Amino acid sequence: MSTTENNTDTTTNSPSAVKRYLITSALPYANGLKHIGHLAGAYLPADIYVRYLRARQRDVVFVCGSDEHGTAIPIQAAKEGTTARSIIDKYHPIIQQNFADLGISFDIYHRTSAPLHHETSQEFFTHLNNNGDLEIIDSEQYFDEEANTFLADRYIKGTCPNCGYENAFGDQCERCGTSLSPDMLINPVSTLSGKAPIKKATKHWYLPLNRHEQWLREWILEEHKNDWRTSVVGQCKSWIDGGLQPRAVTRDLDWGIQVPVAGAEGKVLYVWFDAPIGYISATKQWALDNDKDWKPYWYNTDTKLVHFVGKDNIVFHCIIFPVMLKLHGNIVPANVPANEFMNLEGDKMSTSRGWSIEMDDYINDWIKKENGGSQLADTLRYYLTAIAPESKDSEFTWKGFQDANNSELVNIFGNFVNRAFVLMHKLCNGKVPPVHTALLDETDEQMIEAIKQAPRKIEQLLEEYKFRDAQFEVIELARKGNQYMQKKEPWILAKKLAEQPELQQQIDNCLHICLQLTANLAILINPFLPFTAKKMLGMLKVVDKMLVWENAGKLKLLSVGYSLRAPELLFRKIEDEEVKAQIEKLQAASSAKATAAVTALETVPAAVTAPVKQEIVYDDFAKLDMRIGTIVEAVKVPKADKLLQLQVDLGFETRTIVSGIAMHFAPEDIVGKQVTVVVNLAPRKMRGIESNGMILMAEDAQGKLHFVNPETAINAGAGVS
Repeated sequence: MSTTENNTDTTTNSPSAVKRYLITSALPYANGLKHIGHLAGAYLPADIYVRYLRARQRDVVFVCGSDEHGTAIPIQAAKEGTTARSIIDKYHPIIQQNFADLGISFDIYHRTSAPLHHETSQEFFTHLNNNGDLEIIDSEQYFDEEANTFLADRYIKGTCPNCGYENAFGDQCERCGTSLSPDMLINPVSTLSGKAPIKKATKHWYLPLNRHEQWLREWILEEHKNDWRTSVVGQCKSWIDGGLQPRAVTRDLDWGIQVPVAGAEGKVLYVWFDAPIGYISATKQWALDNDKDWKPYWYNTDTKLVHFVGKDNIVFHCIIFPVMLKLHGNIVPANVPANEFMNLEGDKMSTSRGWSIEMDDYINDWIKKENGGSQLADTLRYYLTAIAPESKDSEFTWKGFQDANNSELVNIFGNFVNRAFVLMHKLCNGKVPPVHTALLDETDEQMIEAIKQAPRKIEQLLEEYKFRDAQFEVIELARKGNQYMQKKEPWILAKKLAEQPELQQQIDNCLHICLQLTANLAILINPFLPFTAKKMLGMLKVVDKMLVWENAGKLKLLSVGYSLRAPELLFRKIEDEEVKAQIEKLQAASSAKATAAVTALETVPAAVTAPVKQEIVYDDFAKLDMRIGTIVEAVKVPKADKLLQLQVDLGFETRTIVSGIAMHFAPEDIVGKQVTVVVNLAPRKMRGIESNGMILMAEDAQGKLHFVNPETAINAGAGVS
C-alpha cells in the first residue's frame, strides 16, 4: 500500500462506518516518576474507553510508550551524575510497570529510543522534506565555543531580568517562575563550560503551520465544533485566531534522532516532532509482534484515531501533529478528549516541590503492602474517575479518596454484592434460585427494567467520553439494587417460612433478580474497575467471556440451580489513620523540597525589590480614571509571545486593550474575568494594534501575575477609588 492509498482528510466516522480503533495516550517523559495527575489525565480515561471497546468486541489497538528524547533527559542525567541512556533505561521499566500495576492495559508500551522509531521518524521527515512541506530558515543562536556546540535553552544560565536571580535558565527563572528566552538573560553563560556563549548562524528545518490555517479552521472550528470538548476547540481557536507561525522541527543537540539529510550534521529532530510519531512506530512494533498489518490503522479512513492527552498537549495533538499526518498521507484524529489538570490538597501538583503522589509511591504504600492489594488499585481508579477533570480542573484530597471508597465502593457497590451472596447461601442453599414469573410484582418489574436500561445509558456516555458520568450510572444501578432489596426484605420473609412456606417463592424472585444484577454489575464495572470485575467472576464461577458487552442488560446470565462460591469482600474500609499518614507524608515531602530549595538559594543574592516610586500628591492620583471591566474576548497577538488582545466591556463601551499577560494566562481561561482598567490612558499602538487602556495587575514573590479585581462580581463600568 502506498502512503496515499485509501486516504482522505475526512474523519467523521460514525460507529457503523468504523472498522477499527487506534487509541493513543500521550507519551510520558522517561526522566522521572509520574504522578497520579498524569494517570488521571491521559491514561486512565483511555484505558476505560479501550476496555469498553474490547467488551464490544471491536478491533482496537491501544498504544503508548516512553518519550526518551529532548533536553529533559540529559538534564536529568546531569542531576543524577549519569548518562542520558542510563536515565531512560532506569525510568522506562518503572513507568511501564506502574501502569500495569494500576490496570492500564496497553497493547504495546514502546520506546522512542528503539531503532524502529528512529527509522520511522527519519522516514517521516524525509517524506515531508522531499515534498517541499518543510522550509529552511537561517537564524542566530547561542553557541559554546569551548564545548563546540549550540546551546539549548536549558543549557544557558544568566541573571533574571525580573528578580535578579543569577542562576536563571534560558527558558525560565526557577526563583520567580518567569518564562524567559535566552536573549532576555543578563550576562548569559553556558552551563557546559561556564563561558559566555557567542551568537552563531545556524539553519533549521521548519514546519510552516501558517500554510495550513484555513484547513485547520475548517476541520476543527467547523467540522468538530460540536463533537469535540469545548475547552479543546476553544484553545485551538485561540491559537488559530492568533496566527500560526512556522515551527522548527530540528535542533542543534547530540541527544535525539539524527536529521537524515546532507548538511544537517549535529542536528536532531526536535522532540515535539519525533514524539507523536512514536504512536506510529509503536503500532508498527505491535504489528510485527502479532503478525498483523499496521498500515490500515494509520491510512484507512474507516479507522477511528483518538488521542487521550492533558490540556498542555492540546496544541500538539490538534494542530501540529494533524498537519504532519495530513502531509504524510495519514488519517487525522477523530477526537482528542483532553482533560484539564488535577490539583492536590488545594495546590497544583508538582514533583519538583514534593507536592504530588507518584504512581510508584501509591503502589508501594497501598497495593504491594496488602494481600489482594489490586482492590486498592481499583479504589484509585474509581476516585480519579469520579473527580475526573473532564471540563474543568479538579482536586484530589485524601479525605475525598477515603469517602469515595467507604461511602460508595464499600457501602453501596460492595454492600449490595455481599448481601446478595450471603442471603443466597443462607436462604437458597448457595444456588441460583428459580424465578416464579406469576409472582413478579411492580417492584420486581421496575428493578428488571432498570437492569435492562442501564447498559444503553452507560454505553452512550462512554461513546461521548463522559467517563465520570458513566461510572456514576454503574454505582447508581448498585444503589437501586440496595433499595430493591430493602423493599423486598427477604430476611424478614424467611422468618415466616415455617407458617407460610409459599413465601420462599418471593425470596427466590428477589435473590434471583439480585444475582442477575450482580452479574450485570460485573460487566458494567469492568471498564472502570477491572480487578473488581475479575474477582466477581471468580465468586460467580463464570469465565471472562461473560464480560462481553452484549450480555449487559440480560436477565439469564446465571443458570437456575448453579452453585456459586462463598462471598468475599470486594473492598475494605480505609481508616482515618491511613489518611492522616498520607497527608503527613505529603507535607513532609513538600517541606524537604522547600528546605533544599532554600539551602540552594542561600549563596544567591536576594531578589531585587522594586524601589518605591517618587512621591506624588493626591491631585496626581485623582487624574486616574479606573473602572471595573469584564473581559469578553481574548486572543493571542500574532508573532508576539507575551501579548493578548482583549475586548473589555466597560459598561458604557467595549474597548480593545493589548496586555502583556500571555505568558501567565491562556486566552480561553480569562474570558468572563472582571478586571480593573485605567480608562483615561492615552492610546498606544502595540504590534499595529491600538490599545485603549491598561489593566492593573499584581505580581507575587514568584513573579506570577494576578488580576486586581473585586471580590464579587459587580456591574461593568463601576468606578474604583
